[in-house]
Amino acid sequence: MTVEVKQEVTVTLRFFASVREQLGQSEQTLTLPPGLTTVGQVRDWLIARGAPWAAALASERPLRMAYQQVLCEQSQPLVLSDPTQEIAFFPPVTGG
Repeated sequence: MTVEVKQEVTVTLRFFASVREQLGQSEQTLTLPPGLTTVGQVRDWLIARGAPWAAALASERPLRMAYQQVLCEQSQPLVLSDPTQEIAFFPPVTGG
C-alpha cells in the first residue's frame, strides 16, 4: 500500500567514498517532493535532478544504502512522521 505524503519531509543525505567524490560533498539536507515514500524513490528523484546526481547514483551502479544508519534495500519505507530522516549512499566496499 502506498501512502501519499501530504506534509513536507526533510531528509539528510550522506555520501561516502566515490559517491562523495563524484558529488563533491559529504552531506546535504533537502525537502522531498510529495509522494516519495521509499529510499529507492528518493534515489530515483535524485537521479532525475541530472548531473552529477545521475552519474553518482545511477540505477545500474551497485550502491549500498542505509536508512537511519541501518543497511536497507530500495523498498525501505520512509517514516514520514519522523523529522530526522537520514539516507546514506556508498559503494559496496569502502575504505577509511
